[in-house]
Amino acid sequence: RADLAVCDLTITHERRTAVDFTTPFMNLGISILFSKPKEPETNLFSFTQPLSFHVWIYTATAYLGLSIILYILARITPNEWQNPHPCATEPEELENSLSLINCLWFSLGSILCQGSEVLPRAFSTRVCASMWWFFALIVTQSYTANWTAFLTSSRKESAIKRVEDLDKQSAIKYGCVRGQSTAGFFENSDVSLYQKMFSVMETYGDTVMMFDNKQGVDRVKKEREAYAFFMESSTIEYEVQRNCDLTEVGTWLDNKAYGIAMPFNAPHRTAVSMALLKLSESGKLMELKDKWWSVSEEKMCPVPKSDSAELDVSEVGGMFVILILGCMLGLIFSLLEFLWNIRKVAVAEKLHTSIFLKLLII
Repeated sequence: RADLAVCDLTITHERRTAVDFTTPFMNLGISILFSKPKEPETNLFSFTQPLSFHVWIYTATAYLGLSIILYILARITPNEWQNPHPCATEPEELENSLSLINCLWFSLGSILCQGSEVLPRAFSTRVCASMWWFFALIVTQSYTANWTAFLTSSRKESAIKRVEDLDKQSAIKYGCVRGQSTAGFFENSDVSLYQKMFSVMETYGDTVMMFDNKQGVDRVKKEREAYAFFMESSTIEYEVQRNCDLTEVGTWLDNKAYGIAMPFNAPHRTAVSMALLKLSESGKLMELKDKWWSVSEEKMCPVPKSDSAELDVSEVGGMFVILILGCMLGLIFSLLEFLWNIRKVAVAEKLHTSIFLKLLII
């Protein structure tokens, strides 16, 4: 027969009828051990995901089609042909500002909400442009709304946040250690929710009920986001410190404490209780807990990212790629325009292009 028992022994009514307990030395409660949600996969071009690939293709096709239609209408309607020299009453030639290049520029500026210096003048082209503006409004607003929702939904979020979430679903199984105080809490609880959950656990039997905490922890790690394990919060805190894939979900289901068990009328019970109170008031118990629960800085889990919609370079780097490609294309086209202009000048001056280019460089 032992004089005392020092372990993770929860003070319960049933145990209190068999043995005596000292002053509690650690407070705890039943909580849920669950696996952390997986980190979402990053995509360099994630900014394109609010719209499907087909929508992007259809939008690009609509952009090209509208530009061509606008160009054709501008050729047909007489109101788009304007006098380039207002002082001349009878000009020999009329000018049309809606060339194919200008139509493409006008359509692009509209859908990017930037506008352009080119505007249609005729009623027919204005009707066409108005419909394009309406189309651009819907597309841009839909993209903005979907992009905001996408940023919110793509952030990692646990499948369950509290015990009620487990009861409302069937995909995630849950259990506890059979025959221990946690199982007794559910079995003897007057709360209908806990009674219902205990009935579910009993129905599944050994498929969800574990023989010890280690088996339950291993089950949670193995079946990621498919199994939740009820256990005491102190043990959960210890396991979470050493397993970065695990986390504690929700608040405590109850409040209880650990105590040192002794026989009734033990002569040293009062002395031990007073010593525990002294250690608690001096902070020694907390120091001991930190010593044995915490891990070294090298083994600490990395600090998770903020839940705010903060974008990383790995998610929007594609925008910078497109910007760089656009600048490179602009440089290439600038060189081509320069060379083409050299050829035109050389032809006008009746010089060979290579000779004119050498003279220009010199």
